[in-house]
Amino acid sequence: MRFTFRANALQAKLAAAGVCLAFATQSTGAVFADGAQAFPTAGNAQVQTTTFNEPFALLSDEASNEEGDEEETGDADTDSVSAADYKKLFDRVEEMETSWEKYQDKIAEDSAAKKKKPTMKIGGRVHLDNWNFVHSDAGTNFLETGDPLEDPENRWDFRRLRIEMSGDIPQNMLYRLQIDFNNPSSPEMKDAYIGFKNLPGNHTLLLGNQKRPLGLDHLNSSRHNVFAERPLVVEAFNEDARRLGACFYGYSDDEMFNWRAGGFLLENISTDGRYRGDFSEAGLYSRLAASPWYDETSGGRGYLHLALAGSINQTDPDGQTDTDSNTNEARFRTRPQARSDSRWWNTNRILGAENYEQFGYEFMLNIGSVQVTSEYYGTWVGREAAGGFSGEDLFFHGGYIFASYFLTGEHIPLDRVTGTIDRVKPFENFFLVDRCTGGTGSGMGALAAALRYDYLDLSDSDIRGGDGHTVTAGLNWYWTAYSKVQFNTIWGSINNGGQGQENSGPSGTTVPLVAGVDGDFTALGFRFMADY
Repeated sequence: MRFTFRANALQAKLAAAGVCLAFATQSTGAVFADGAQAFPTAGNAQVQTTTFNEPFALLSDEASNEEGDEEETGDADTDSVSAADYKKLFDRVEEMETSWEKYQDKIAEDSAAKKKKPTMKIGGRVHLDNWNFVHSDAGTNFLETGDPLEDPENRWDFRRLRIEMSGDIPQNMLYRLQIDFNNPSSPEMKDAYIGFKNLPGNHTLLLGNQKRPLGLDHLNSSRHNVFAERPLVVEAFNEDARRLGACFYGYSDDEMFNWRAGGFLLENISTDGRYRGDFSEAGLYSRLAASPWYDETSGGRGYLHLALAGSINQTDPDGQTDTDSNTNEARFRTRPQARSDSRWWNTNRILGAENYEQFGYEFMLNIGSVQVTSEYYGTWVGREAAGGFSGEDLFFHGGYIFASYFLTGEHIPLDRVTGTIDRVKPFENFFLVDRCTGGTGSGMGALAAALRYDYLDLSDSDIRGGDGHTVTAGLNWYWTAYSKVQFNTIWGSINNGGQGQENSGPSGTTVPLVAGVDGDFTALGFRFMADY
């Protein structure tokens, strides 16, 4: 069936079609003007060209002068277009109008984004510690004070007093600045970086002071860790964790895999923000993590986390016997998981060490309220003879395993994008208040018990950095999701130590010791903590 459409009925629609053809689809070559005009056919197979002198010459003069609704005709002389062709044309016009609207929306969004300013969020944390060394002997006294007769001092400390600011910078940048005032006379820079997010492949790039990807317990936030202090091996092989560098972060679409890789300078610049020296004395770090089992149905109360991590580092073999102002030497040390003044496991700066490599694994299994976590790392040090040391290559290693259990039924969540633990949320907050109707109301919060075994060996060849173990019993009382109290009791022993305490070499560098130092200790600690 063929129809003749009157001008009055079609003028508005054809005018709209002409505007869209002129401004929205340059690829069709359509120009709404006198002369040749190109209209696309169905499927964009080809372009037909019709020449006319009037904008609506497609319609017969008779039809354009008549009024009324469309009427059927069999007159062969009357110009007409099939209804099917008109439908195709109108469908194409509608498609172009939709495309044009989307384009205009995108322009508006881009314009609005350019007018936006960076956002800012303020946060922080307060960690107040009390540590009591309830038992020590001559060996641990020497490791702490240098005097076998002077025992470690009990103490109250602000372990962390952090203020942080973070936010977004239009359009896909971010920033973070975190300063620790635990010693107000000497603030320490923690996170201090800028970066780009939402990069292709679910990637983020950070530039600045940030954590090196080595050690699950270091990558976990101190707000969420199960024990007050980190394991011996994690702190010894990645001391203070943060360094100046550039690092990529990414994850798979299904969040089963996540990874980090970057390059970092070796010197810790947290107290002065400056680095001077050889840029080749740095390290490459990477970590690949996976959660092959994650129980979505239970909200993540069951999961398995596995990861591999490692590093390659180029170091300064001269220690501080040269004139360099940097501290890029190989050195591995840690405190006894309590806030002592000295680091009892300590290789000091290893003279002649030219490089070291590290490799290890992470394991974390959570089933309901029970979690079992373990890590192991080895460090291989290549060195040459210097300062009276033999030059024999070294191997240091250590690991830990712990189990925790929530007495009140909660669980430790997993952040699959970062491969770290997340914030525990008690079923009921701790509170004690008067009721309006008389009496008192209360909530107990959440309770979790934990037990950890640590081992660390920093003694090899003529380096006596300490070989020993600890057992830590912990109890965590979660007042709310943002506040808790930690109770830790630590029993430990160390053998063949003392390399870090006997500063008998030039410029604070040690010389080979005739014999190491042995000792036992017990420490009791409390931490009151809140973050915002």
